[in-house]
Amino acid sequence: MNYCNIKPNDVADGEGVRVTLFVSGCTHHCKGCFQPETWDFNYGEPYTDEVEDYIIEKLSSGHISGLTLLGGEPFEPDNQRALVKTLRRVKEEYPDKNIWAYSGYTLDTDLIPEDGKAHCEVTDEMLSYINVLVDGEFKLELKSLMLPFRGSGNQRIIDVQQTLSSGEVIEYDLHYKR
Repeated sequence: MNYCNIKPNDVADGEGVRVTLFVSGCTHHCKGCFQPETWDFNYGEPYTDEVEDYIIEKLSSGHISGLTLLGGEPFEPDNQRALVKTLRRVKEEYPDKNIWAYSGYTLDTDLIPEDGKAHCEVTDEMLSYINVLVDGEFKLELKSLMLPFRGSGNQRIIDVQQTLSSGEVIEYDLHYKR
């Protein structure tokens, strides 16, 4: 897996101050995407153990609320296989930090079902570590700058753990309101 950017103090992609990892590779190709260069799986730099160590070290700061995964597409199966180890480590080393992820895939149709478009052998484990998922492709015709933490009105902010335990999609109750 490649990545294109790490923001060690991001306030735009989830609640609180976050470490944000932008991965490379996306097959959605949404019209109006703010980072079309990340569609290319070879864009950016290789995601190495040293890069993972850097992210873990940046998460150690007390003012950091957690980690956010964006892209590209973190839930492309090849990206999931690389990211699951990092998420496991974050939850082991920082159990009080939360993990947000953004995906053009939808949780209940593409990720949870075993026959979902992006479900692979590590998807269930990956979802077990994620607290909040912003799901759904960006739709230019539904774009709104007034929506907190998402770009278009079709996208949902989901409490992943409540959804997994209840069996129905539960939207996340934002602590931050615009």
